[in-house]
Amino acid sequence: MAGNLFGAIDVGSYVYEMKIFELSKKGGIRQIDNIRHMMDIGADTYHTGKISRTHLAELKKILSDSQKIMKSYRVDKYRAYGTSAFREMKNSSMILSQIELETGIHIDILDNTEQRFLDYKSLALKGEQFTRFLENPTAIVDIGGGSVQISLFEKDKLSATQNLRLGVLRVREQLERVGARSVQNELLIEEICDTQLNVFKKLYLKDRDINQIVVIDDYLSEAARQGSNFSGNGNVTLGSMGEAIYIDTASLGAFIDGVRNDSIMDLSSRLGISDEKIPLLKISSIITKCIAKAMKADRIWIPGVTLCDGIVYDYAVENNAITAAHDFEQDILTCAMQTSKRYRGSEDRAKTLSLIAEKIFDSMKRIHGMGDREKLLLRLCAVLHDCGKYISMQNLSECSYNIIMSTEIIGLSTREREIVANVVRFNHRDFVYYEECATGNLSREDYMIVTKLTAILRLANGLDRSHKKKFTDVRIRLREGRLLITVSAKKDITLEKGLFGKRADFFEEIFNVRPVIRQREI
Repeated sequence: MAGNLFGAIDVGSYVYEMKIFELSKKGGIRQIDNIRHMMDIGADTYHTGKISRTHLAELKKILSDSQKIMKSYRVDKYRAYGTSAFREMKNSSMILSQIELETGIHIDILDNTEQRFLDYKSLALKGEQFTRFLENPTAIVDIGGGSVQISLFEKDKLSATQNLRLGVLRVREQLERVGARSVQNELLIEEICDTQLNVFKKLYLKDRDINQIVVIDDYLSEAARQGSNFSGNGNVTLGSMGEAIYIDTASLGAFIDGVRNDSIMDLSSRLGISDEKIPLLKISSIITKCIAKAMKADRIWIPGVTLCDGIVYDYAVENNAITAAHDFEQDILTCAMQTSKRYRGSEDRAKTLSLIAEKIFDSMKRIHGMGDREKLLLRLCAVLHDCGKYISMQNLSECSYNIIMSTEIIGLSTREREIVANVVRFNHRDFVYYEECATGNLSREDYMIVTKLTAILRLANGLDRSHKKKFTDVRIRLREGRLLITVSAKKDITLEKGLFGKRADFFEEIFNVRPVIRQREI
């Protein structure tokens, strides 16, 4: 093989998948093998919180086989992820340790936002199709086993994202729990969906119409790979290999009508899909129909991508094998900005604070040792620094912390979200050192990041304490143990100078560098 080989493994709630890719500067990303296996571990963990011994043994065998396959291909690197079934597993640490010892494969558990972000990145492998589709108001609908993530885009920018507990396995379990007869299923699924979608519409859609949706799933996508499953049911645009790429809602409705009354065996034969997937295909189709109806969307794109595609895309960009086709970091920031806007945060103030904080961060790189990801977290802190005032001006710090911890910011892990929440909290109250913390989920290393970012944000906040953008220019440089901050200002900055000292003291304590503010008259 001319390029490096990479293995992407998705241990899903219902489907295990491994894809082998070749990565090269010239050829980009090329898939060379795909192994899929049906395994319903989600039914175990959603119901009992643990994986059954039978499914665990089955998973270990599959992973051992995957290890052999990767060795036969001479795979250079791999990444393996578990999703919602593992997130809801009470004893996941113990199970993952067993798996790694017996199979040699290390599995990381993705937070919901991390998983959805990788699913979203998988669309970037579609190149110009992805870019063109996002030019119009669009919803990416990511249907998993435990939940559905809906992300709204306007003018190629993420405007909102929300997780709904409408996953196909979870809905199937609800139907079984109420003892629904098969003839009742469609109506009951619509009732379950509409309850949550009505709330989503009020909060995020309001009077907006979303013209089109993109569906990422394991069920409808498989049916769509055979264009004949949708032909004659409405407006269908086929891809180069015959798979259905674009369908309209009339086509989807006709498809649902066509699978409503046939037996599982007949449908399996006609659609070319395994027996066990047929009930989940029906659920996914109805969920998609309900979402399209709620948004008044008529165009549906079913690209057929999977989490493995997102895993390899993320790895390839990270290791400079390809150039990113879309600014995903900006989507994270946009999501945070929308959260700030919802709680009446000031966009101008956030931009000013972010600009100053970034200048301090860049000037101190040699001292603080943090990288681009920490800089992104700092920018998020600047955007969300005052979101809690919407609830309470008196208890701004704790309200801000709770808002951030309760809000899904797509692309951030729970750990990163907690770092941001703590920095924002300590920007408004006395700092609590790691040794003083009675509880907390952050490691000592993570808390050091909180400490450093807090010192930078506090200093930046002190330079615009009056919120009047008094400085027309801020220049920052590190020299001989001092951080020289030269500002140009026409207005009086007595307040900023007076309140600067305490923030400078904390900054010096953390970095052993003394900030000094100087005014240049203009």
